[in-house]
Amino acid sequence: MFLEKIQSPSDIKQLSTQELKELAYEIRERLIKVTAATGGHLAPNLGVVELTLAMHYVFDSPKDKFIWDVGHQAYVHKLLTGRNDRFDSLRQFGGISGFPKRKESAHDLFGVGHASTSISSATGFAIARDLKKEEGEVVAVIGDGALTGGMVYEALNHAGHLGLNMTVILNDNDMSIDNSVGSMSKYLTKVRTEPGYTKAKQELEGLLKKIPSVGNKVFDVAERFKDSFRNALVPGAFFEELGFKYFGPINGHKLPELISVLENSKTFDRPVLIHVITTKGKGYLPAENRPDKFHGTGAFDIKTGEQLAKKKAVSYTDVFAKTLIALGEKDRTVVGITAAMGSGTGIDKFASVFPDRAFDVGIAEEHAVTMASSLALEGMKPFVAIYSTFLQRSFDQLIHDVALQSSPVVFALDRGGLVGEDGPTHHGVFDYSYLRMIPNMTVMAPKDENELQHMLYSATTYGCPVAVRYPRGAGKGAFMESTFQKLERGKAEVLSYGEDILLIAVGSMVYPAVNIAKKLEEEGRSVCVINARFVKPLDKDLLLEKIRDCKYIVTLEENVLAGGFGSAVLEMMTENALFDKKVRCIGIPDEFVTQGSVDILKEQLDLDEEGILEQIKQDLGC
Repeated sequence: MFLEKIQSPSDIKQLSTQELKELAYEIRERLIKVTAATGGHLAPNLGVVELTLAMHYVFDSPKDKFIWDVGHQAYVHKLLTGRNDRFDSLRQFGGISGFPKRKESAHDLFGVGHASTSISSATGFAIARDLKKEEGEVVAVIGDGALTGGMVYEALNHAGHLGLNMTVILNDNDMSIDNSVGSMSKYLTKVRTEPGYTKAKQELEGLLKKIPSVGNKVFDVAERFKDSFRNALVPGAFFEELGFKYFGPINGHKLPELISVLENSKTFDRPVLIHVITTKGKGYLPAENRPDKFHGTGAFDIKTGEQLAKKKAVSYTDVFAKTLIALGEKDRTVVGITAAMGSGTGIDKFASVFPDRAFDVGIAEEHAVTMASSLALEGMKPFVAIYSTFLQRSFDQLIHDVALQSSPVVFALDRGGLVGEDGPTHHGVFDYSYLRMIPNMTVMAPKDENELQHMLYSATTYGCPVAVRYPRGAGKGAFMESTFQKLERGKAEVLSYGEDILLIAVGSMVYPAVNIAKKLEEEGRSVCVINARFVKPLDKDLLLEKIRDCKYIVTLEENVLAGGFGSAVLEMMTENALFDKKVRCIGIPDEFVTQGSVDILKEQLDLDEEGILEQIKQDLGC
């Protein structure tokens, strides 16, 4: 067993090529066994086993800095940098993160979780190294899917312009979360299928130089025409035009070839891009056959590859997809847009029915938002379906390209609130705050899947930008009404009446509020519960009336407290001089939330029913 003996990357350098191959087999076994229990990003990591081994064999981490884009493919790196003994705790509360994390290891140089950042980060590390006159290589690993993000080209352009000594490894497996889309995907496909330019050039060079007397001169003339020659044979010239020395495509599963190319890259004092072809899910047949399914997976049966956990109720994502299709059937102006999250958001289902009205723009959230605004201004009804955490990347576009122009775009924010094991980079706990502050924006959150379908329909009637935020996973099992109901904009719903305590909840916290009210009523308390529905605008008439009637006010939200729903209620009370009320705002504190199951995280944050009830009783002195 080689893996158990690897305590640091230096141990890898002592192994022979055959021993490295055996280690690769052990690593794949370890990856499959652990992710079968914990879930995680299995397929991306199976695809980079040899690549990661070669990197640690050739370079000297952490003196040589590895920057992983997104971080989906960094499990192997973790196993080789002293974390094998803790790997069973992957993505669990108190365990190791599913992404590179600076606090976790000196070998994790940059914390990641969102795509297209690695080359920008590597550029910064390379500049800092040069300014401090230090030694060391800087290596960024980026997947082909991340090349759809515009930030990549900003970084390539800058690093190439500066002529920095850094290496970019393009891990090309032709498969991101969903299929890579756009011209760059087609471009890389062309690169993969091109005949070997380097071999052809070497053969031509050798042939010309053998010509007596004039051979070298002839070759020099040929070199002056190398740009047209290269462009004709190899699309890799695109990267060279940006200032990068291009190597590839390289077989990403042949260790000797990888090691040789990486060693060679160290001899260049300029930017280098190494194009590596890998197979996502390599070594585990279910993952090779369904890399999309095993990109991010829950616990599964190793023998069959089948998921162990089954959903008990229809998911919010499924309700969104079904509702969007129904709206699309009645209205040809309805279109669906996503940013490389087609299957995750349900846009892929809409696309299967209306392929000409569905657009996956790749990892380009900014473009998605601005494009949607223009569609809306031309009379279309665009639904932009994006995970809450990724819409953060479009904040400027939300303000200037949508809200400033009152463009009636509907934003369907999947994965709102705590999302579990993927941790702080993926929790959608900031959206109430960053959306509520934008003028002209309407923000609402459903208490269940039935209310979600009504909100999606209603959003198309408001004539302004609307964000509908809903959680990940299964709904509450609510009865689904067959006819869409229009919800009056900014109107809340009273679920129970009382005079002692007022619970004002929004979204995923409404059902817990109802349950807490029942427990308080069993103790003789009179409790009023309001489903706010809208974070913006608030139902001021109803809320002010009930606030004046009750002695103690509690707001409940699955969002950061800073600038969130509770803040909105407090601002409203201040404006109306309601200073004599005792108020508690319950939500996410001013901290980044770690990974772990949603239930455990809520318990830790006192956001579970027991924790909320305890806070209320403390305030009431009982």
